[in-house]
Amino acid sequence: MHTTGTHIAYLHLCHRKLWLFAHGINMEHNSELVAEGKFIDEHSYPQRAARWQALEIEGIRIDHYDATAGIVREVKKSNKREDAHRAQLKYYLFVLERNGVPVSHGILEYPRLRETEEVWLSDAGRREIPLWDAEVQRIIGLEKCPPLVKKGICKKCAYFEFCFSE
Repeated sequence: MHTTGTHIAYLHLCHRKLWLFAHGINMEHNSELVAEGKFIDEHSYPQRAARWQALEIEGIRIDHYDATAGIVREVKKSNKREDAHRAQLKYYLFVLERNGVPVSHGILEYPRLRETEEVWLSDAGRREIPLWDAEVQRIIGLEKCPPLVKKGICKKCAYFEFCFSE
């Protein structure tokens, strides 16, 4: 199974969520927060479709790639910046670079915050990302779902009812 950007983000958020998602237990279709995120992505920057292209490579999908500048743009609905967002974008940069696609850096965009953040792939990142990939594959390969670890993000997670219903 190819590791995707979603796998990398979930690795940094919650191993249980990663395992459930990878095993086809998908709760996002029931989540109003996920629907809101898709709406924000589709409507925050409507001019993008004419200027930038979407890319699919090695199981990842990048919605906004500026081939002229080599920039990947990722829109997030979050009210705060998260390491998982940076990790996901670094993974996209890594996969593009590995496949010979010209890439300079990435930009995380937070429309609600009206902020952007540049993300660069360093040599340390190039060494670290294969370890993330191996950890994703290890977690996915577990026979049983990882145990529940209660975190502050749980209440807004699409898997909340799954994890906390008894």
